[in-house]
Amino acid sequence: MLRQIEGSRAVAETVAHCRPEVVCAYPISPQTHIIEAVGAMVKAGTLSPCEFVNVESEFAAMSVAIGASAAGARSYTATSSQGLLFMIEAVYNAAGLGLPIVMTLANRAIGAPINIWNDHSDAMAVRDSGWVQLFAETNQEAADLHVQAFRLAEELSVPVMVCMDGFILTHAFEGLDVPEQSDVDAFLPPYEPRQVLDPDDPVSIGAMVGPEAFEEVRYLAHLRQLDALARIPTLAAEFSEAFGRQSGGLVSPYRTEDAETIVVALGSVLGTIKDAVDVRRDAGDRVGVVGITSFRPFPRDAVREALSGARRIVVVEKAFSIGFGGVLSTDVAMATHDADCSLRTVVAGLGGRAITRRSLEELLAAASRDELDTLTFLDLDHGIIERERARMTATRRSGPSAENILRDLGTVASRIG
Repeated sequence: MLRQIEGSRAVAETVAHCRPEVVCAYPISPQTHIIEAVGAMVKAGTLSPCEFVNVESEFAAMSVAIGASAAGARSYTATSSQGLLFMIEAVYNAAGLGLPIVMTLANRAIGAPINIWNDHSDAMAVRDSGWVQLFAETNQEAADLHVQAFRLAEELSVPVMVCMDGFILTHAFEGLDVPEQSDVDAFLPPYEPRQVLDPDDPVSIGAMVGPEAFEEVRYLAHLRQLDALARIPTLAAEFSEAFGRQSGGLVSPYRTEDAETIVVALGSVLGTIKDAVDVRRDAGDRVGVVGITSFRPFPRDAVREALSGARRIVVVEKAFSIGFGGVLSTDVAMATHDADCSLRTVVAGLGGRAITRRSLEELLAAASRDELDTLTFLDLDHGIIERERARMTATRRSGPSAENILRDLGTVASRIG
């Protein structure tokens, strides 16, 4: 049944329907509404049996999740941005130990400078940690992916991170069909741990491993990711049959059948890109878009097939590798390395900057004319950049760039006013 509900609340209720036994998290925007709602349900007794553990940091949150999972409890946490970086040692440990923890990552920029708005820098920082990373395009998909995430995690004993765009999704109110408890129970069986700490049958978990076996252990982690790659589309199909709607999977093509130019992207920006594609289609451009849901494991074959007819590929990404360029586009380039097409990277939306339909329409039009540079920063203010570079050249003590740029923007704004 459709309800007008905030994305964070919908995720919290869905997580509760997955019956976690231990929940631990430390508040950080824009994740806080999710964990507050889960905590309130635990306190009210509507989520029971479940222990909500108040911790003193994000590192502690993941450490508690690791301990709870190793003890045989279904475990859940959530974080964002700097919080994810604070827990990064434990993030790697959870994956290395093969513990089926589910975590919501409310995507947010990483400072400095301080910024609480959305981009994908946080997820990209841990893309090689061994966690499955699933990106939601909509709040409906964000809720649905959590049900699939718990099942995937526990079937393969691998941690799963559901990424949803901070504020754009987490704080948006819209009509959603929150999965019913009975339907979740039918889809998600009770947790049966693959490994568990049991006083009656003692074992070591997380033992020291030397050069004689470390490579093999890491390779097994890689194989679990490949197992996930095969399992994700099957789970999405089973979810669709059980719940009556499509959510998840590896990739989601839109108007790509005859497209010469195909845009590739992650997350909520796909909705705006689809609107821009529709406009350019009406103008006669043969354009389409491929959304990637499973970023890790990366669905190389599925991406290659979805882009097989393209003459031009444009990767729009909300993060980048400083000193190099695209992150997602590097993976797409590997998937299409011997294809007869060009690939262009467009960095957009950093720190929450709006990605407008008009800017995307202009971008697609330029791409169709083969006028895009190899690396483009959408709506970048080159005047501001040149002003700061000139200041840095003119004096050694030019000061912090972020504050200088803010002063410049304030001067520009006052003159306009």
